[in-house]
Amino acid sequence: MMQNFVFHNPTKVVFGQDTIQQLDQLIPTNARVLVLLGGQSAKTNGTLDLVRQALGNRQVSEFNGIEPNPTYETLMEAVAQVKREQIDYLLAVGGGSVIDGTKFVAAAAVFDGDPWDILTSWGKAVTRALPLGVVLTLPATGSETNCNAVVTRRATHSKRPFNSPHVYAQFAVLDPTRTYTLPKRQIANGLADAFVHIIEQYLTYPVQAMAQDRFAEGLLQTLIELAPGALADQPDYQQRANLMWTASLALNGLLATGVPQDWATHMIGHELTARYGIDHARTLAMVLPALMQVQRHTKHAKLLQYAERVWHITTGDDAERIDEAIARTRQFFESLGIGTTLRDYDLDERAIDEVVAQLIQHGMVALGEHQDITPDVSRRILSLALGAANQAA
Repeated sequence: MMQNFVFHNPTKVVFGQDTIQQLDQLIPTNARVLVLLGGQSAKTNGTLDLVRQALGNRQVSEFNGIEPNPTYETLMEAVAQVKREQIDYLLAVGGGSVIDGTKFVAAAAVFDGDPWDILTSWGKAVTRALPLGVVLTLPATGSETNCNAVVTRRATHSKRPFNSPHVYAQFAVLDPTRTYTLPKRQIANGLADAFVHIIEQYLTYPVQAMAQDRFAEGLLQTLIELAPGALADQPDYQQRANLMWTASLALNGLLATGVPQDWATHMIGHELTARYGIDHARTLAMVLPALMQVQRHTKHAKLLQYAERVWHITTGDDAERIDEAIARTRQFFESLGIGTTLRDYDLDERAIDEVVAQLIQHGMVALGEHQDITPDVSRRILSLALGAANQAA
C-alpha cells in the first residue's frame, strides 16, 4: 500500500520568458548578494548582464569557477568569500552543479564545526543556512526545486550527497530562452539525468500509488517525445520550455511521495564520476540498463508495467517484454549520443575493482529499494555494464 508521507516544497517557481527581471522583487533590496557561477557561459550569453541589471543598486559580488561536479575545495573558497564580505544572500546562476554548490555554501558558511560533516551526515548536521535563489540555465538535475545536493572532494575521490530542508531555494527563475546557447552534449545529459531521476522513484515495486505511477510514466514519455526536438540544431521555445519544466518536476519531491525509492544507479554512478571524471548523466546511462537486468526479478512487476505503459510493449512473455524494455531504455540513451557501456569511456575490468572498492570505502554496501545491492551485486552490475570489446567507442 502507499506509504505515509509529508510533502512540502517552499520554492517559488517563476517560469517563462523575460522573468529574470523579477529578481528585483524576489531579493530584499538591502541584501548583500553573492552570485555564484560555473564557467563563462552566463557571461558570454548575456544572462549575467540581465541578472546584474535586475539586481540594481544592491551590493553584488561574484564567485566564478564552480565545476561540473562541484568540489569541496572550490566551494570552501566561496565560503571564505561569504564570510570575508559578510554576504547574506546567495544567487546561483547556472545548472545543477552551480545550484548544488550554492546549497553547500549556504549551509557551510554558517556551520559550527567542520563543514565536511555536512556531507558525512547526509545533511542531518545542518540546522540553518543562508537564504538562496536560483536562475536556472541548464534543465537536468531538478536541484532548483529540491533540497538535495552532491559535492565531490578531490583529495579523496569522494562524491557525497546531502539534503536538508534549510537549503531549499526561496525562488527559482526558469527562463527557457537561457538554454538556447547550450551545447547538444549538455542538453543530452539533461534529458538522461531527468529520465533516470524519474526511474529511481518509479521502477521499484508496486505500492498502489496510482497518481505517482501515472505521473512518472507521463514524464518519462514526455522526455522520450521531447528528445529529438530538444537536440535539434535550432532551439525551439516550446521544446525547451517543456524540457525545463519536466526536469524540475522529475525531482521536486512529488514523485517520491508515498513510494519506495531506489537510487542505486546514482550511488554507483557517483563513484564513476568521482574516480574518472565522467559526466554524471553518462554514468547513469551506463549503470541503469545493467542494474535493470541484474535486478529484474525484484523489479519484475514494475518492469512489466514500465514496458507496457511507457514503451507500449504488450506482446511476448514476461521475460521477452522485460528484455525489450531494457533494450529500449539503452536505445533511448544511445539516441541522445550517450554511450551505455564502461568501454565507451575507455574503462576496462580494472575499473570494476576500483569502483567496488570505493563503494565499500564510502559505506555503499546495502543499496536499492530493498537494500539488497551488496558490493557483490554492484560488481555484477558493473561487469554487465562493461560491455563487449567490440562495443568500445
